[in-house]
Amino acid sequence: MDAEAIRRALRRIAHEVIERNPHVEGVLLVGIPSRGVEIAGRIATFIRDIEKADVDTGVIDVAMHRDDVGTRKELPVVHASKLPVPLEDRTVIIVDDVLYTGRTVRAAMDAINSFGRPARIQLAVLVDRGHRELPIRPDYVGKNLPTAMREQIQVRLQETDSEPDAVWLERE
Repeated sequence: MDAEAIRRALRRIAHEVIERNPHVEGVLLVGIPSRGVEIAGRIATFIRDIEKADVDTGVIDVAMHRDDVGTRKELPVVHASKLPVPLEDRTVIIVDDVLYTGRTVRAAMDAINSFGRPARIQLAVLVDRGHRELPIRPDYVGKNLPTAMREQIQVRLQETDSEPDAVWLERE
């Protein structure tokens, strides 16, 4: 995907969020650092442009909620979580760049629950590459890209990587 394809995918996701959540004022887009945060901001901008309504955004760090913290060679980098509270009566949409096993999303749900109990949680991803290990399914997908286990999806965004927006498949 090039920058234009990414823009179109995120604009489509914004339209889908609006269709599925008629009261967008109650929606909170929560990005997983680092690219999920940027993607959440872009989706919020598209919703504001389309609906003329502001959508809150936040950051949810999953580092200490991962199920592999004790088995990793290196300690995870911890970022500050920033969520407008209370979460009750809100639709929280977790936003990430790539969905793979589902373990990061599970960790994000655990982290969100430490801030409160939202009315519902939905999931938006730029790329779904398959290979789920948990029963997690995205509500909004920019691109389904089935991959082999030894392939990786690389996402680059101008804000986080100082490179032009792009998504590509990398084979080992």
